[in-house]
Amino acid sequence: MKLLTVQKPHVLIIDDEKGLRIGTKRLLETEGYIAEIAENGTDGIKLASSKEFDLAIIDLKMPDMNGIDVLKEIKRVKPNTVCFIATAYASYNSAIESAKFGAYNYIPKPFTPEELLNQLKKGYENRLLILEAERLKKEKEENLLEIANEKSRSKTIINSIEEGVLVINKTGELVLFNPAVLNYLDINELFIGDEIFEILPKEINEIIKKILAAPNGKAKTYATQIDLTKNKELIIEAKCSPVLHSDKTLAGIVTVIRNITEIKKVEILKSQFVSMVAHELKAPLAAVSGFLSMILNEDLNLDENKKKEFLERSYKRLNNLNLMINDLLDISSIELNQIHREIEDVDIIELLQNVIQMLEVEIQNKKIKVDFCKKENLPLIKIDYDDIQRVFTNLLSNAIKYNKEFGNIDISVEQKGTFIIIKISDSGIGMKPKELKNIFNEFYRAKNEYTKSVNGTGLGLSIVKRIIDNYSGKIEVTSEYNLGSEFTIYLPVK
Repeated sequence: MKLLTVQKPHVLIIDDEKGLRIGTKRLLETEGYIAEIAENGTDGIKLASSKEFDLAIIDLKMPDMNGIDVLKEIKRVKPNTVCFIATAYASYNSAIESAKFGAYNYIPKPFTPEELLNQLKKGYENRLLILEAERLKKEKEENLLEIANEKSRSKTIINSIEEGVLVINKTGELVLFNPAVLNYLDINELFIGDEIFEILPKEINEIIKKILAAPNGKAKTYATQIDLTKNKELIIEAKCSPVLHSDKTLAGIVTVIRNITEIKKVEILKSQFVSMVAHELKAPLAAVSGFLSMILNEDLNLDENKKKEFLERSYKRLNNLNLMINDLLDISSIELNQIHREIEDVDIIELLQNVIQMLEVEIQNKKIKVDFCKKENLPLIKIDYDDIQRVFTNLLSNAIKYNKEFGNIDISVEQKGTFIIIKISDSGIGMKPKELKNIFNEFYRAKNEYTKSVNGTGLGLSIVKRIIDNYSGKIEVTSEYNLGSEFTIYLPVK
């Protein structure tokens, strides 16, 4: 359905994918939008700065600069432009970062026309509200009570805002509010003219009283965060700002209440991740410290064989620790798009053969039979060779480590539609359903009688998934405990 507005919405599309860029432009123009395109972040910023756009769609990962930086610059020069971040992989770090710098929402790639148009429709409605609110803000009103009693357009606008809005005059009487306030504060009803100090949470009352007590012209904006349910099910941020007359005297106070529950949950997840990293680092460091302490303690009178054993065990622990740190740095680099990639045509068959040859010693030591079934004349894939080599090295290494002696590894490669599909299955120890759900989580390692003697950081599969996601691919896994596992990787041909 085409937009039925008098003025056509003006959209800027910033994406380094030519096909997506042009296809999105054509779609939007048929739907009544005016669309312009930029092939990188630098050109996008120039275009956004020189014209007035209602909406901007910004790719998160571009070769010249990060989409977050493009977002920040556009919001700096054109704060009222409603911006979307388009990405194939949404992490909680980038979600917080983009929301922090003013992104309206995410548009996951690949998206359908319906999904895109629905998001843009909501964004344009929000743009109209912003422009109307800006217009109303500039109007000078001496008496806030008169504004509230007028059944004007402003009340309709405020009622449609998702955030709670509550306005009082300088005597503490309620002047204006919207339904969201009732929902957030769990209040059945409010009336214009009510004294609200007994109704609001004490944290909000405290900052309101600070503003009321400030000398003329000295009142500031204050914000506070409140857990309304005491169990982190509803956390709000309340921001109180003075509303001034034209002579800078205080007319009243506006309080905006925003639901930040999801943001706080992401912060908790981030904190848990840091704690998990600290825990994983602490154990091997404590072990090495203990071994070295015993070696240096002359009272223990250790023989040379025992000292050598402790040194070997320390070396093994430190080596695993070094692998873990490198994996963590790789995860961070992938998240921040800081890895330098050389995209080239890669022959998947040849690459897999090279990986198998590289792991030949481990395969022979465990007497594993490898069956490689491959289709002929498969197309090349444009990808970074080192990236995809790491993916298959990790998967095949796991298929060896977690396999049984005299076991099997079956590899198949074929093309279906626009994807090259690679299957790697083994006759190893497999996984239980609970383990299968967590297999791509950082530091997760299945714990059973078979895995006690197998070393690993618990980060390999997490890195594998991130790499595949970065190329708009997909990875799936099926497994049965004590029978084996099968990993299926889908890589787009183009």
